[in-house]
Amino acid sequence: MTRVEETSAGGFVLASDGSRRVALIGRMTRGGRIDWCVPKGHPEGDETLEQAAVREIAEETGLVVEIIDRLGEIQYEFSGGGKLISKTVHHFLMRQIGGDLTVANDPNHEAVDVRWFEIDGLETSLAHENERRIARGVFEWVERHP
Repeated sequence: MTRVEETSAGGFVLASDGSRRVALIGRMTRGGRIDWCVPKGHPEGDETLEQAAVREIAEETGLVVEIIDRLGEIQYEFSGGGKLISKTVHHFLMRQIGGDLTVANDPNHEAVDVRWFEIDGLETSLAHENERRIARGVFEWVERHP
């Protein structure tokens, strides 16, 4: 199998109303259920990770955001199309500065839904353990910055 390196950027968006909520997108699984996950995607052209994260959030959630902190990265591997893909996802903490929740602008229609989720419930809402680990950093940041 050919090994391919991929990079994505995205993250957790805090609601502009000051509540303890973040926006997550729902993706349909092969089994027909919705997995809630962090919006993210690949940098295009010469975009920085930060620029890619802001653009991907706008496309997948409809929100206009600003980055307020870096949360870290996760790495994982999966196979697809005869390739072994080694992926690194860079996560940022962002704040909503405009827009409204919608998946209508997602060019690849990967997101089937978008909703606000309470930070305290991310441990049970997020589908992937590696994203739940990053979510703990969101909770800790919010606790330090009431």
